[in-house]
Amino acid sequence: MWDTFMAFPAGTLAAFMVGALVLNFTPGSDVLFATASGIQGGPKAGAAAGLGVGIGGIAHVLATAFGLGALVAAHPGVLDVVRWFGAGYLLWVAWRCWRAPAPSTSSIQGALRPSVAFRRAIITNLLNPKVMLFMLAYLPQFTNPSVGPIWQQILILGTLVMTTGTIVTAGYGATAGWLGARFARRMGVLNRVAAVMFGGLAAKLVLD
Repeated sequence: MWDTFMAFPAGTLAAFMVGALVLNFTPGSDVLFATASGIQGGPKAGAAAGLGVGIGGIAHVLATAFGLGALVAAHPGVLDVVRWFGAGYLLWVAWRCWRAPAPSTSSIQGALRPSVAFRRAIITNLLNPKVMLFMLAYLPQFTNPSVGPIWQQILILGTLVMTTGTIVTAGYGATAGWLGARFARRMGVLNRVAAVMFGGLAAKLVLD
């Protein structure tokens, strides 16, 4: 694996990382999920959601590297099932957030436990087929048979994009939590703001 990494042309890796960082910093479903988690539970919950997104992404990288992603992508019906399950889960999360009591100034950090945000983020990412389709569309563009086994190249590139993505997403979540904690001092609507965001994500997952 190390030999394959070292065989990558520097220009190829540089171009890949630039593209990956642009995609990472562009707010998408993962960023919105971490942001909503941070708004509801504070910086720790937002960061935990970002980490959970990264852990969930590992499964998509492995599926792409070992051919499972292509198999799933070849059967649109399977993708539809995963998409609807994902949307249903997000709606359940939105309902839980909407019914949760608004946190007080002193309890904002405990409104959503980091462990819960982490678990929800993993499940949400796993049930988002667009992540796998992104891996299938983006990673192979930077592979070359002369560099080494394609599956190793996919694993390396996938690890890089998921690592940077996890750091960026966790940063978004923590920042939203920091701002949300201060917002809570004047208004107790954080849970419902998060619920609306989660509901919007569910609609986006179905409609896109």
